[in-house]
Amino acid sequence: MPVITLLGAGRMGYGIGMSILRSGHELVIWNRTKDKTSRLLDGGASWADTPAEAVRGAQYVISMLSDDTASEDVWLGKNGALGNMREGAFMIECSTLSLPLVLGLSEIANQKKLRYIDCPVTGIPAAAEKGELTLLVGAAPGDLETCKPILQLFSKTIRYFGDIGKGTSYKLVINLMGAVQIAALAEAVAMAEKLGLDKETVIASIETSAAASPQVARYARRMATRQFAADPSFTVALREKDAGYAVKLAEAIGFIPKLGRVAKEWFAEAKLDSADKDEASVVEAMK
Repeated sequence: MPVITLLGAGRMGYGIGMSILRSGHELVIWNRTKDKTSRLLDGGASWADTPAEAVRGAQYVISMLSDDTASEDVWLGKNGALGNMREGAFMIECSTLSLPLVLGLSEIANQKKLRYIDCPVTGIPAAAEKGELTLLVGAAPGDLETCKPILQLFSKTIRYFGDIGKGTSYKLVINLMGAVQIAALAEAVAMAEKLGLDKETVIASIETSAAASPQVARYARRMATRQFAADPSFTVALREKDAGYAVKLAEAIGFIPKLGRVAKEWFAEAKLDSADKDEASVVEAMK
């Protein structure tokens, strides 16, 4: 079996790693903090001290990092991964990044005769651990077909959007839509409170309403009761980051994302108190 490397073992990366280990593949991992990888190491993964060390000999390198800054550092920084990969290996970028960075990384990968898979994901960490993520892919068709058996180790659905960058473009669109939905829910909950409506009736009504997307149903009670997740799968900082990348992308093509701009501002305000808070806590930014 080919060697697989995982760069980044946070909530989502950990789940991806566990799915890969179940398949019997050899897995090498790198993370900024080793103590967070103990269960992966106990499950049979090998540790590497640097991204450069982690990717040597790997045929497939999966990255799941928080933002552009982290991604640039891991791929291109001191002891970075990109300059140490074997020719013909796959860069599978599962992080949610800005489109300019994705296109820039893919160009460098092409120059180094590597194969780049633009592969942001949707789904919660539990879905990653069960191998049930949805992958939003932009890649050369032949590269996708070659890489598909590896992608299927941690996914249930692979949606192909076209060339490199198309997967990221869609991910930013849908995450901006998510930011708007969550902000709208927060506004509705805050307004219902101001009107003195019964909390439990409001929660039950929202959860079963026509407007109840999975995100709305998941967050309605948390917002209304202010019982936020202590270890959230998605934070206000991550939502604000994704919304920011999406707004910049929209503006770059001459599109004005009016709702998206407002939603981003609310998450930016929520982030001022604590960047690592549950994204449902954006309700506290509603005045």
